[in-house]
Amino acid sequence: MACPKFSILSLLFILVSASVTASDPILEKFSQCVSLNTEILVPVATAFYTPNTTSFNTFLQSSAQNLRYLVPSQPKPEFIFTPLHDTHVQAAVICSKQLGIHMRVRSGGHDYEGLSYVSQMENPFVLVDLARLRGVKVDIDDNSAWAQAGATIGELYYRISQKSKTHGFPAGLCTSLGVGGHITGGAYGPMMRKYGLGADNIIDARIVDVNGRILDRESMGEDLFWAIRGGGGASFGIILWWKVRLVPVPSTVTVFTVPRTLEQGATKLLYRWQQVADKLDEDLFIRVIISVNDNGKGKKTVGAAFNSVFLGGVDRVLHIMGDSFPELGLTRKDCTETSWIGSVLYIGGFPSGTPPEILLQGKSTFKNYFKAKSDFVKEPIPEKALEGLWKRLMEEESPLMIWNPYGGMMSKISDSEIPFPHRKGNIFKIQYLTTWQGEEKNTTNHMEWIRRLYNYMAPYVSMFPRTAYVNYRDLDLGVNKGINASFIKASVWGVKYFKDNFNRLVHVKTKVDPDNFFRHEQSIPPFPQLLKGAVQGLE
Repeated sequence: MACPKFSILSLLFILVSASVTASDPILEKFSQCVSLNTEILVPVATAFYTPNTTSFNTFLQSSAQNLRYLVPSQPKPEFIFTPLHDTHVQAAVICSKQLGIHMRVRSGGHDYEGLSYVSQMENPFVLVDLARLRGVKVDIDDNSAWAQAGATIGELYYRISQKSKTHGFPAGLCTSLGVGGHITGGAYGPMMRKYGLGADNIIDARIVDVNGRILDRESMGEDLFWAIRGGGGASFGIILWWKVRLVPVPSTVTVFTVPRTLEQGATKLLYRWQQVADKLDEDLFIRVIISVNDNGKGKKTVGAAFNSVFLGGVDRVLHIMGDSFPELGLTRKDCTETSWIGSVLYIGGFPSGTPPEILLQGKSTFKNYFKAKSDFVKEPIPEKALEGLWKRLMEEESPLMIWNPYGGMMSKISDSEIPFPHRKGNIFKIQYLTTWQGEEKNTTNHMEWIRRLYNYMAPYVSMFPRTAYVNYRDLDLGVNKGINASFIKASVWGVKYFKDNFNRLVHVKTKVDPDNFFRHEQSIPPFPQLLKGAVQGLE
């Protein structure tokens, strides 16, 4: 009796993989397990990267943004697995679980604390990198698109623009963000005041659950579908695909950047911006990028760049600005009319004239040693406090603050519509950054500086809780320790990221992953063992 074709191929795969992985027993067991749990065979020689190969570090570093987590003292994965098909991701979950190997999952590598590719709490661990799963299928007639988790947000934007000049998607400004992880945290961008977050515009998803099943919205149920849209990455499963709702954009979009320094009245201008930023026409997004510059006389000054995207033509934006924010002094010369995809390139920091095809490269323009924090502001920060802020910024080598305006659609969506809770009542969000180059010896001073700055800002930002944005991960807020995560300890940072939605996220986690297989330093924990029965009784 002839053997089934699958069995013969599997046997050949095992023989080949044994020769490739003979020096690594964990890899050998994992690769053989994967072969037995997928019908689409994995090319071992190209799908796995091990520390003893020359390409390991290159691939590990390829999409990682924060160089703090690539230094030699940081833990490295036992190996990297790069699935080529959805079923390979299923098999990776099944095999990690069977073999008791801790797993991290990376889509774009933008995790601010490196949680997608470094494990501080468990070793050994393996890295499943989704970079080769980057398909995008745009359906203009349905006003939707399917995007694989490993695609960048820039690739998604480009594919949409190739099908239509009057469709877009409201997500991130940084075009190298991985679609998979970006949307799990909310995904804000220059159209958020018009259409909300990327996560507000998700129609469906495909996810691998803890049992290795691929679930869509219907089969996962509305609780899990709610949780994955803004509840943070890698707590509930592995996102394979997002189905996004396309939104209408005008054929003409206007962009501008107006810089001002302290000597040019930046303090009063920023105080005024705080009073109007969330009340401007919802087609208008004006963020402020604050940095320390040379004033031309050999001394430091603070510069504020008012960086904007407007969904419409220059005549209309000049009229709106003249009525609502004349203090900025916007002129026609400051403005450039472009297409929506042109505005993506502009706000993403690409030089003028850059062809949109560069978005297909998926490469980041930002790689640094850095530490970041975030805050939400509900009342304008007084001018006196701003002056104290400038003094502290000028103490640091390369500080950066980005103020992103809220209002518009962000104030119309309920705090509990999805896990992302930062809606009505927020004027703007602050991102604090300090960046540096060099070895680990420089890290301590920069970390201490940004913590002092964060403490200084406490009286001027949200309170009870002092909220934070989950996609700007901050391990200073607290961490889990291994598989037995503390619900009490996790509540400290969980409430900052999710407010009242944290308890519902824990409820969903307890239902879909009670043994906490999907975990990292700030993943959603399940309820303690004693409470699990009560949760199950409510189903």
